[in-house]
This record gives sequence, C-alpha cells and structure tokens, in this order.
Amino acid sequence: MAHQDKGKYFEKHPQGTPISEDLKQAILKAAKDGNVACKAAEKIAGKLQVSIGEVGVGIDMLNINIVECQLGLFGFDGKKKLVVPAASVLPDLEAAIRKALVVDRLACASAWEIADRLKIKRLDVCAACEHLKIKVKPCQLGAF
Repeated sequence: MAHQDKGKYFEKHPQGTPISEDLKQAILKAAKDGNVACKAAEKIAGKLQVSIGEVGVGIDMLNINIVECQLGLFGFDGKKKLVVPAASVLPDLEAAIRKALVVDRLACASAWEIADRLKIKRLDVCAACEHLKIKVKPCQLGAF
C-alpha cells in the first residue's frame, strides 16, 4: 500500500479478518514506534510456525507499518530504498532470477529462496534485480 494508506492497512482484508491472540501479542511485542521490521516478522512466523503471509495480515489488521525490508526495497528512515543496482550479475544468479519470474516480476519469496539456494545475501539478489531492471513483487508480508 502507498504512504497515503498508512494507518488503513486493515482495509486490504475483509472486515473482521481474524488474528490469533498469540500472533497479535507477538506482533505487538516486536513493534517499535508503530513499526515492525521484516526480519522481526520472519522470526515471529518461525516461532509461531505460521506463514510469513499470516504475520503480514496480522500486522495489517493491527495497522502497524512494515519497515526494513530484507531486500532493501522500503522502510529505511525515509529513504525509498536501500538497495542499489549491482555492478554486474553472475550468470548463475541471473539464470535463477529469470527462471523464477512470473509476469516479468520476481516474488519476494522467490528472491529469498534464490538467496538461500545460492548462499548469498537477500540484498544481493535484489541488487541483481535492480541491475537487470526486474521488479521484486509481491512482498510476502503484503507490504507492496
């Protein structure tokens, strides 16, 4: 959602979308100044054994902002993005990215999977995408 939608994230979901009490409490505990970092959301998902998407819905329902994207795309103290294009992209990384594209975009989940498989930083996958002019979307948390 766009900046102007801040505080209305719940509107992305049907009215009354449920959130478990355990998830609610974990999100509220992780929140700092109305924000939850992507890494914290990932940890919540692992700890509660729920999908990261479910954590994202919970964050939305609580009207909390997601910050510090692990791919460097948003949430960094007013900067639109932290990631910069890579100077070059190794052939195996480019092939993995291109193979995972859906409608000319790389899903956040696919970027994480590629990083894990190639044993590189998630930010490096996104930097390669920036170099290749490939958009990373959708976010697993539903942030954009």
